Amino acid sequence: MRLSRRSLLLGAAGSASSGLLAACSGNPAMQPSGLALPTQSPMTQPAGKRVVERTLTPRATTIDLGGTTMNTWAYGDTVPGPLVRATAGDLVRITVDNQLPTDTSIHWHGIALRNAADGVPGLTQDPITPQSRFVYEFVAPDPGTYFYHPHVGVQLDRGLYAPIVIDDPAEPGDYDDEWIVILDDWIDGTGTTPDDVLAGLVATSSGSAGPMGGMDGMDMGSGSSMPGMDGMDGMDGMSMGSPESPFGDAGDVDYPHYLINGRVGSSPDVLRAKPGQRVRLRFINAAADTIFAVAVGDHTLSLTHTDGFPVRPQQAGAFYIGMGERYDAVVTLREGVFPLIAKPIGKTGQGFALIRTATGAAPTPGDAVAELNGAILIGSDLTPEESARLPERDIEQELTLTLTGQMSPYAWAVNGAAYPENQPLTIQPGKRIQVQLSNMTMMTHPMHLHGHTFALPNGLRKDTVLLKPMQKLNIQFQADNPGNWMAHCHNIYHAEAGMMAALVYQS
Repeated sequence: MRLSRRSLLLGAAGSASSGLLAACSGNPAMQPSGLALPTQSPMTQPAGKRVVERTLTPRATTIDLGGTTMNTWAYGDTVPGPLVRATAGDLVRITVDNQLPTDTSIHWHGIALRNAADGVPGLTQDPITPQSRFVYEFVAPDPGTYFYHPHVGVQLDRGLYAPIVIDDPAEPGDYDDEWIVILDDWIDGTGTTPDDVLAGLVATSSGSAGPMGGMDGMDMGSGSSMPGMDGMDGMDGMSMGSPESPFGDAGDVDYPHYLINGRVGSSPDVLRAKPGQRVRLRFINAAADTIFAVAVGDHTLSLTHTDGFPVRPQQAGAFYIGMGERYDAVVTLREGVFPLIAKPIGKTGQGFALIRTATGAAPTPGDAVAELNGAILIGSDLTPEESARLPERDIEQELTLTLTGQMSPYAWAVNGAAYPENQPLTIQPGKRIQVQLSNMTMMTHPMHLHGHTFALPNGLRKDTVLLKPMQKLNIQFQADNPGNWMAHCHNIYHAEAGMMAALVYQS
C-alpha cells in the first residue's frame, strides 16, 4: 500500500475499525431514521418513444489492463463496462443480475431520474442481494455524458463503472467522430482491495466523526498550508492554476496505476482518426480518490459541456476534472501521434493514451506535455449557454452543508456528524433552494447531488463541483423531483467515512 504525502501508514485492519465501517453506506441497514423507501412502480413505454433495454451482470472476474492482469469485480469481463446509450425521452430499462458475493446497486450518476431508480440502498431501495435481480426503469431526461456505478461500500474503486450517454435529437453533431474517455485510479488486485484500503484508513479511528479539534472546533484535515492566490491567472474570465496549487490536498491514496479506458500507460488505448477531423471527446472521471489535469499534446481543446449541460466554448490547453465530473470537448486533430495525458493531482504517475492520425513513432508515457506546464482551466468558471441556465426565481429556502473531517483518526462528516447520524435536510417541494456548501477542511471535496442539477453563482449547471479547501459556495436547485436524495463527497473513502447527508422532500 502506498499512501499520499500525509504519510498515514496502513496496517492490518483490526477490530478498532469495525465500528466505523459499520456506519458506512455499504451497510444498507444504516439509514436516517424514519425514512421510507420509495415505491418501485412499473413504467410503461412513452408514446412514440423507444425502450432501451440492457442486462448488466456484476461479477468477480479477471481482466487485462494491458499486460497487467487483475482480479476484480466488473460488469461482465470488461473495464470500463458496457456503454448504455439512449436518446432524451427514451424509456431505459436495465436489469441487474447480481453475481457478486455481496450486495450491490447501480447509481446513474448525474441523471435527474425518478427517486426509486437512483440506486442508493437504505435510502431509495433495498440492496440487490447475491444471486438476485433488480430492474431499474426511468425516462432519460437531460441529454449529456453520464456514468453508472454502485452505491454500496467502496465498490466504485473496483472495475464497476461504465458510461451512459443520453443523446440530444436536436443537436447538430458538427464533428466527425466521438470518443468516450474514462479516467480511473486503480489498486484492486495489486495485493490489496479497496475494502482493505478503507479498513486501513479507519483502523486508527476512535469512532468519533463529528467536528474534531482544529481551530475553534474547525477541523483542518491534513495540516497543509492554506492555498493562496499565487499562480492564479485570469484568462478571459477563467481561473487558472498549476497542477498542484488550486486544490490543496486532493486525495488520500497514491495508486499504483492510473488508467485511461481501462488501460495502463505501458500498453495504452489507441484512438484513431484522420488528420483534420473534428472529434468530440466525452471525458468521465470515474476515479475514487483522484483529481486529474487532462491535456492532449500539441493540441488545444474547446470545452463545450460540463456534467451534460452546454457552455460557451472555451479554448484550453489543459483542464482539471474531479471525481464524478464530466467534460465534453471538441478538438481538430493534427497529423501524427499524440499523447492524451491524465495527470493525478498531488500524486505520482499518470494516465496515458495515444491519439494516432498517421504513421510514425509514438510518444512514451514519460514524455513531457507542455500543455500541463501552462495555465490549466478550472471548469467551474466556465460560462453556461443561455439555454442551460436555471430560470430566474427568488430563493425560497436556504440550507447549509458544512464539511468537516480529518486524516487521523480517519473520519469525515456533514453538519457535525457522520452519515447516517447527521440529520436529514428537509426540502420544500416546488421551492427554489439555495444550499451553502462550506468546506472547513484543508482537502478538496467533489460534492455531488443526486436527482437534480444545480446552478453555481455564475449560472453554470452541474451536479458535481470541486469545493476547494476552506471554500464556501452557494448553489441553487429547483425542488421539482420528490424523494429521498443523497448529497455527498465523491471521494468514495470520504463518503464511506461519513461525508454524506440525506436531502428529503417534505411530505
